[in-house]
Amino acid sequence: MKRIFIGIALLCLCIGINAACSRNNTPSNSSQQLKSETAGSEQAKGNETDVKQMKKGITESEPTDSKTAKLLQELLRFDSTNPGGQTLDQAKYLKKLFDKAGAQTEIIKTPEGQAHFIARLKGDGSQQPVLLAGHADVVPAEKESWTVDPFGGVIKDGYVMGRGAMDFKGGQAVFASAVLMLAENKVPLTRDVIFLAEADEEAGKYGTDWLAEHHWDKIKAEFALNEGGWIFQDENKKTRQVNITVQDKIYASIKLTATGKPTHSSRPMPESSISHLTKALAKVADWDTDPTLNPITKEYFQALSKSAKEPLAGYLKMLVDGDDPVKVSEAAKKVVELGEYPLLWHALMRNTVAPTIVTAGVKENVIPGKAEAIINTRIVPGSSPFKVMEEIRQVINDPNVKIELSGDMTTEEAAEYYEKKAKEEPSSTETELFKALAESSKKQWPEAEVAPALFEAGTDAAPWRDRGVPVYGIYPYPLDNDTLERMHGNDERISVKSLDEGTEMIYDTLVKVAGK
Repeated sequence: MKRIFIGIALLCLCIGINAACSRNNTPSNSSQQLKSETAGSEQAKGNETDVKQMKKGITESEPTDSKTAKLLQELLRFDSTNPGGQTLDQAKYLKKLFDKAGAQTEIIKTPEGQAHFIARLKGDGSQQPVLLAGHADVVPAEKESWTVDPFGGVIKDGYVMGRGAMDFKGGQAVFASAVLMLAENKVPLTRDVIFLAEADEEAGKYGTDWLAEHHWDKIKAEFALNEGGWIFQDENKKTRQVNITVQDKIYASIKLTATGKPTHSSRPMPESSISHLTKALAKVADWDTDPTLNPITKEYFQALSKSAKEPLAGYLKMLVDGDDPVKVSEAAKKVVELGEYPLLWHALMRNTVAPTIVTAGVKENVIPGKAEAIINTRIVPGSSPFKVMEEIRQVINDPNVKIELSGDMTTEEAAEYYEKKAKEEPSSTETELFKALAESSKKQWPEAEVAPALFEAGTDAAPWRDRGVPVYGIYPYPLDNDTLERMHGNDERISVKSLDEGTEMIYDTLVKVAGK
């Protein structure tokens, strides 16, 4: 057992050293690298001829007649990795498309050189606008682990592949295509239709919070569409469920700090800081929170039970209706075990905890006096990170490990903030937009159950919801679990067929909610 913990300790030490090295990249080095990459990109994109020349080197791709898939290919070819990616270049590309369609367009640059793009199709003003938002930035890609260039916009085996294909340039392409179809078909509008391609969703200071603070008049709407809900396929690629998210989980991170006596590594200490931290993390890894459902997730799993087969359907009903905590926990385990989307369903039925950062060590021959870890939690609305923090404290049961909320807020500020978040109401299911989404989804996929849902992660929808604007989340394309689990991973993809179906559904939604 001691050797196991020493092994874990060494692993965490390596992680800490790597993390420290990563953080020690100086701003000047990073900016020089970015400047070099951006300069090369801008030179290649100087004019349309240069762009065509640049694209000759792209990996061979399957042909397609899909306008949405072609648009997604173009968007993927802008490396908009956060931080420092080409959101400005992408905004300029989108501006050309929407200018040609007769929309009012604007590029809003951030202080760090990123860009938000806004296009507006004018209505007659008899109703307030509807907004469609999709972030332009993406997370980094480990290129060496991909089978295609993550920024090549390659179509392979009927899937458009690339970083952001699913999250969320695919959704951006669907939203943009649907709005451009309104212009192309000259649909008379009762309200403005606003398309927003925003920056800094994945991280950063100048995302939608900043945009709303400085330019609220340009993105104000009666209701909005964003990323969020999933459209599920079964094992036969049949679309079985459409989830429209009306609320996000609450984001909170918890910091563990273990302390011990620093000394020379030639004299190992069994009670070192790393030893305490690794034992604590091992306990957290072997533990799981109890099922915690709120009205939204109960409705979601209830709807899921209608399309599920036995015995899964029975376990879903027990999860929702059971009043015996032991039986509910057993049902939850069976739902995860038997379900087609195990990780997603596990996350939706509880507060989740995930160790994400481990920091320890200053030199390989020094046993450090302090070791830290961050546990990221996603809290079901109605619950509290303070409750989860107390549960973690009981699980770890080590006075040498300090447990506290991570971040800059004081305890009082955090208590006030999370109390407010816990009381926030979900977006109403009685609005024109929600009803139009539900009707259009049933029209596109008649056999699918349509249900409001909780988003297991977070989005940049808060600036609208904080101002009383209902926001509905959807990844507007059917997908299976294999595709879902590639999100933020390798060979991210979305099928051409799903893109086309999603575009038809969103277009029909906009005609219903904005057309005369």
